[in-house]
Amino acid sequence: MDATPAVDRPVTRDVDLTLYTSAFCEPCMQTRAVLAEAVRLVPGLRVTERDVARDPARAESDGIRSTPTVIVLGGDGAEVFRAEGVPTLNQVLVAAARAL
Repeated sequence: MDATPAVDRPVTRDVDLTLYTSAFCEPCMQTRAVLAEAVRLVPGLRVTERDVARDPARAESDGIRSTPTVIVLGGDGAEVFRAEGVPTLNQVLVAAARAL
Protein backbone atom coordinates (compact mmCIF):
# COMPACT_ATOMS: atom_id res chain seq x y z
CA MET A 1 0.00 0.00 0.00
CA ASP A 2 1.24 3.50 -0.89
CA ALA A 3 1.80 5.56 2.25
CA THR A 4 2.10 8.84 0.33
CA PRO A 5 -0.36 11.37 1.77
CA ALA A 6 -3.14 12.26 -0.62
CA VAL A 7 -3.47 15.88 -1.67
CA ASP A 8 -6.97 16.78 -2.78
CA ARG A 9 -5.97 20.08 -4.38
CA PRO A 10 -2.86 21.35 -6.11
CA VAL A 11 -0.38 22.87 -3.69
CA THR A 12 1.34 24.79 -6.41
CA ARG A 13 0.32 26.44 -9.63
CA ASP A 14 2.10 27.80 -12.63
CA VAL A 15 3.64 31.22 -12.15
CA ASP A 16 3.83 33.63 -15.05
CA LEU A 17 6.56 36.24 -15.36
CA THR A 18 6.40 38.95 -17.99
CA LEU A 19 9.66 40.34 -19.34
CA TYR A 20 9.47 43.64 -21.22
CA THR A 21 12.42 44.11 -23.56
CA SER A 22 13.65 46.29 -26.38
CA ALA A 23 16.04 45.75 -29.27
CA PHE A 24 19.76 46.16 -28.59
CA CYS A 25 19.24 46.01 -24.82
CA GLU A 26 22.30 44.45 -23.18
CA PRO A 27 20.63 44.24 -19.73
CA CYS A 28 17.71 42.42 -21.41
CA MET A 29 20.09 39.61 -22.40
CA GLN A 30 21.34 39.37 -18.82
CA THR A 31 17.76 39.27 -17.56
CA ARG A 32 16.89 36.47 -19.99
CA ALA A 33 19.77 34.44 -18.51
CA VAL A 34 18.53 35.03 -14.94
CA LEU A 35 14.98 34.04 -15.89
CA ALA A 36 16.18 30.95 -17.79
CA GLU A 37 17.99 29.77 -14.66
CA ALA A 38 14.85 30.40 -12.56
CA VAL A 39 12.77 28.36 -15.04
CA ARG A 40 15.34 25.57 -14.85
CA LEU A 41 15.10 25.52 -11.05
CA VAL A 42 11.33 25.96 -10.62
CA PRO A 43 8.90 23.72 -12.46
CA GLY A 44 5.82 25.63 -13.54
CA LEU A 45 7.58 28.96 -13.96
CA ARG A 46 6.77 30.49 -17.35
CA VAL A 47 8.19 33.60 -18.98
CA THR A 48 6.39 35.70 -21.56
CA GLU A 49 8.59 38.21 -23.36
CA ARG A 50 7.08 41.40 -24.78
CA ASP A 51 8.93 43.88 -26.97
CA VAL A 52 7.91 47.43 -26.05
CA ALA A 53 8.26 48.58 -29.68
CA ARG A 54 5.95 45.84 -30.94
CA ASP A 55 3.31 46.29 -28.24
CA PRO A 56 3.53 49.90 -27.02
CA ALA A 57 -0.09 50.04 -25.83
CA ARG A 58 0.40 47.01 -23.56
CA ALA A 59 3.70 48.39 -22.29
CA GLU A 60 2.04 51.70 -21.50
CA SER A 61 -0.90 50.07 -19.75
CA ASP A 62 1.54 48.05 -17.61
CA GLY A 63 3.47 51.22 -16.70
CA ILE A 64 6.73 50.21 -18.37
CA ARG A 65 9.26 53.04 -18.14
CA SER A 66 12.46 51.18 -18.99
CA THR A 67 13.75 47.86 -20.22
CA PRO A 68 14.26 45.31 -19.01
CA THR A 69 11.29 45.18 -16.67
CA VAL A 70 10.08 41.96 -15.08
CA ILE A 71 6.58 41.71 -13.63
CA VAL A 72 5.25 38.83 -11.53
CA LEU A 73 1.54 38.56 -10.77
CA GLY A 74 0.00 36.63 -7.90
CA GLY A 75 -2.84 34.17 -8.27
CA ASP A 76 -5.35 36.98 -7.80
CA GLY A 77 -3.81 38.98 -10.65
CA ALA A 78 -2.21 41.56 -8.35
CA GLU A 79 1.39 42.52 -8.98
CA VAL A 80 3.69 40.97 -6.37
CA PHE A 81 7.01 41.96 -7.91
CA ARG A 82 8.44 44.43 -10.41
CA ALA A 83 12.10 44.79 -11.30
CA GLU A 84 13.29 47.59 -13.55
CA GLY A 85 16.76 46.52 -14.59
CA VAL A 86 18.37 43.14 -14.14
CA PRO A 87 16.91 41.24 -11.17
CA THR A 88 18.95 38.75 -9.19
CA LEU A 89 18.05 35.09 -9.31
CA ASN A 90 17.19 35.31 -5.62
CA GLN A 91 14.72 38.15 -6.24
CA VAL A 92 13.00 36.16 -9.00
CA LEU A 93 12.73 33.01 -6.88
CA VAL A 94 11.30 34.93 -3.91
CA ALA A 95 8.82 36.68 -6.20
CA ALA A 96 7.73 33.34 -7.65
CA ALA A 97 7.18 31.97 -4.14
CA ARG A 98 5.13 35.06 -3.22
CA ALA A 99 3.01 34.57 -6.34
CA LEU A 100 1.89 31.14 -5.21
